[in-house]
Amino acid sequence: MSPAQPGGHLAIAKNKSFGKVLVLHAWWGLNKTIKNFCDQLAKEGFTVYAPDLYHGKLTVEIETAEIYSNELSLEQARIDLDHAINLLNDHAPHSDEGISVIGFSLGAFLALDLSSNRPEKISKVVIYYGTGPDDYTHAKASYLGHFAEFDVFEPETNVDELETALKKSNRPCAFYQYPNTSHWFCEPDCTDAYNAAAATLAWERTLSFLTQP
Repeated sequence: MSPAQPGGHLAIAKNKSFGKVLVLHAWWGLNKTIKNFCDQLAKEGFTVYAPDLYHGKLTVEIETAEIYSNELSLEQARIDLDHAINLLNDHAPHSDEGISVIGFSLGAFLALDLSSNRPEKISKVVIYYGTGPDDYTHAKASYLGHFAEFDVFEPETNVDELETALKKSNRPCAFYQYPNTSHWFCEPDCTDAYNAAAATLAWERTLSFLTQP
């Protein structure tokens, strides 16, 4: 596995690659959970990069994470994501497939924004308990969503509105709600929310989605 690169975490498949995946972290920052997720994807045959959108800042406290996320400029994030796309393409130059992007919470919003802002680059989007913009007119991606049953940060109305917006733009999408779960249920370091069974099922569904033609 490749060591962390300046500004992010790069994981390269040792065997034949299925394609390129961009992973966008939650409002905690680029932590061990996200790096491990990238490494697991690489073991499955993907070339993966997770940019550090906080430029070195990291926290486990909700109050601090909220401050960091509010300080994050969408303009700067888009610049960082353009660099991340270029880096991925440099490490998989012979892959003509579009990039898949996976976003957790805050990263889900940015993944959705990226699919509309750079539609020619993004072919698939996976979102974990997060929603985003409501206009996907220019998007060309297909979408997979994993959502919690009890989520004080992302109410079901937001999820319904996102699904409606994607269908209105004729984008393929499949959303799943996981019973008895709350926000961050797929992140092992969030011990109060982590649900191993739901996380495993979401992982299996994500792999199936990413490997479909």
